[in-house]
Amino acid sequence: MRAIFLKEISVFFASITGYAIMGVFLLVNAVYLWLFPNDNMVSFGFADMKRFFEDAPYLFLLLIPALTMRSLAEEHALGTLELLLTKPVRTMEVIFAKFCAGQVLVFLSLLPTLGYLLALVQLSSIQSLDWAGIFTSYIGLFLLASVYLAAGIFASALTSNQMIALLLGLGFGLLLTEGIPQLVGLGLMQGNEYYLLQLGLSYHYDSISRGVIDSRDLVYFLSLTVLFLLAAKTWIQKRNWS
Repeated sequence: MRAIFLKEISVFFASITGYAIMGVFLLVNAVYLWLFPNDNMVSFGFADMKRFFEDAPYLFLLLIPALTMRSLAEEHALGTLELLLTKPVRTMEVIFAKFCAGQVLVFLSLLPTLGYLLALVQLSSIQSLDWAGIFTSYIGLFLLASVYLAAGIFASALTSNQMIALLLGLGFGLLLTEGIPQLVGLGLMQGNEYYLLQLGLSYHYDSISRGVIDSRDLVYFLSLTVLFLLAAKTWIQKRNWS
């Protein structure tokens, strides 16, 4: 598994993929947070990271499917996935190695954003920052990105076409992030809207961003991540048996 993990990391940074995803994430955030007229954090009047944590999930929603679309689809198209699985390595180890490599890239994308925090410390000489909220928001954002990664890997396992994998990964993310709240907004659940809302990513991300880590939010994110990874494993094994 370690060899597959290192291979994935080297692939990310041997091509433009890893640099492009990190660069777009940081550039768009920087422009919107600091330069966008009448809507940046300086003119907004408050020294906090709220705007960043509101926007970053949507960037990850768009960028992570582009990161994961080749993870298994390309292996299947080239025939290297079947060859890889003939080695003394389990299907889940292959999937988990690719997932962990994606997490490393997400972590490296978030790391430079601490520069925004340092800038806010300088700007907030009087106003104190909500450190608890910032800390838990980073945790929530990483967990949210992990769900997108797992969903993207599952999408990549479903097809050998990278563009279809990209669209499927984006679709899964949109369904969990915006689809469920939109369904609740229709008012068709006859008083059960609250329970349906808890199935959405936004509900648990907003909850964990308030400064308190609730075990229910952690269980939700981890369960959804594991579910997508197990679904990818099951689909690959089913396809190989066929």
